[in-house]
Amino acid sequence: QVQLVESGGGLVQAGDSLSLSCAASGNTFSSYFMGWFRQAPGKEREFVAAVRRTGSITYYADSVKGRFTISRNNAKRTVYLQMNSLKAEDTAGYYCAAGSSWPTSLRGPSVYEYWGQGTQVTVSS
Repeated sequence: QVQLVESGGGLVQAGDSLSLSCAASGNTFSSYFMGWFRQAPGKEREFVAAVRRTGSITYYADSVKGRFTISRNNAKRTVYLQMNSLKAEDTAGYYCAAGSSWPTSLRGPSVYEYWGQGTQVTVSS
């Protein structure tokens, strides 16, 4: 089992950058693929980005491609989400998640077994 704790959220202006971190407990971090999701009030949770176990393969939602970068440091048991050129529509609670299976796609929330509590990102226009 793994526990996930997000940090780095806050209030920024449109066009600013923000970096989120998600720290994992335990010594098996490298055995999990990791993802970031977000959920705005009244909306469903949506996929943002994901990274395979070694960090060499990443996936992004079309809405963030070119602006967000996901990365991981297995030695530090941490996954990051660098967010640039933020827009008001990026405002949401951001959640990191971990999964231990071998799915073809990492975009669906159902393939993830563990979730953090989330960190709020608010972008003012």
